[in-house]
Amino acid sequence: MSRDSVVSSRYARALFEAASDQGRVEETGQELKAVVEAFEMDSEMRNFIATPNISLKDKENVLKNVLSGKVSDVLLSTVLLLIERGRQDVFSELLTSYTAIVSRTLNVADAVVYTPYPLNEQEQAEVAATFGQISGKRLKVVNVIDEKLIGGLKVVIGDTLYDGSISGKLERLEKSFQRQA
Repeated sequence: MSRDSVVSSRYARALFEAASDQGRVEETGQELKAVVEAFEMDSEMRNFIATPNISLKDKENVLKNVLSGKVSDVLLSTVLLLIERGRQDVFSELLTSYTAIVSRTLNVADAVVYTPYPLNEQEQAEVAATFGQISGKRLKVVNVIDEKLIGGLKVVIGDTLYDGSISGKLERLEKSFQRQA
């Protein structure tokens, strides 16, 4: 485990505990994801934070102006603390660690659902309920459109693939014919 991973795990644990105390675990995760994506997409912001000639006070003021009211005080404090300690390079690992802690603690997992068309909210809820029973986890559905599926769906939860697509069934049928030949 790299030093950055150890650092990000500690900060993620502290952030999780603080968010848990406030009953804002999932909201904090969403806010953290948005902050990480913003930093990754905005090279000017990354350069501003990384520039040693800019005082810590100026960096804090800018970040407070940008993030106040958009993220929780707990997350803002964590971001400012990381920058104060020169650890702005661990933001994406912080998100990964935080997500892993939430998944383990709350028994939540992402279910990536591949379909040939977009699922509506009711269909997503049905997929989450059905595969939640199978996996024993509370699932958050991420719908990905894959027009090659023809019909049916594929669901990926962690390392497990559930393939109920027509194209998947056709592939399996073709392979069984090849084995018999």
